[in-house]
Amino acid sequence: MNLAHLRREYTQAGLDRNDLAPDPAAQFLQWFEQAAHAGLNEPNAMTLTTVGADGRPSARIVLLKAFDERGLVFYTNFESRKSREIAANAQVALNFAWLDLERQVAVEGRAAKVSAEESAAYFAKRPYGNQLGAWVSAQSSVITTRSEMEKNLEELKAKYAEGSVPPPPFWGGFLVTPESWEFWQGRPNRLHDRFRYRREKNVWLIERLSP
Repeated sequence: MNLAHLRREYTQAGLDRNDLAPDPAAQFLQWFEQAAHAGLNEPNAMTLTTVGADGRPSARIVLLKAFDERGLVFYTNFESRKSREIAANAQVALNFAWLDLERQVAVEGRAAKVSAEESAAYFAKRPYGNQLGAWVSAQSSVITTRSEMEKNLEELKAKYAEGSVPPPPFWGGFLVTPESWEFWQGRPNRLHDRFRYRREKNVWLIERLSP
């Protein structure tokens, strides 16, 4: 199948060194807010890539649920494939693709569990159905039928009233502490603007990369 007809030019904007904030977190926040205000569908969706002990990479979309000076936080089942791979190799990569804005942000860093208290505080804010779903799903494991999950969900509804669901002990958050950031702005003729932030002696250096 030839997909040449899907080719497009990127003409919305450019990115110059003088446009960038000295700190990548500030630059990310600026771009994230612009993506959110542009009405993009789930601007907090990001591709998380992990590598297991066998050296095989795997990638999936997860949702960014918190961002502060420490880094980026997402939540998941600690028995899932992604969690097992993080336990074997804490180095991960994240990618935000805001295609309507012709932008990408790539992050590389180390993932570590957030505290149980932080996970519990976030869990308490989740919708009731999502709380129950966290208990029901043995994420990444093989199941026979969907009805098996639905039966378990009904049993949990009978067990826990809304507002009384405790966080599962196998569920919580991961904090990704960035070691490098890359900001990509699409440009005509595939001569895109790419800038990388990397730490050197606790200082963020900014480098333009060839597209």
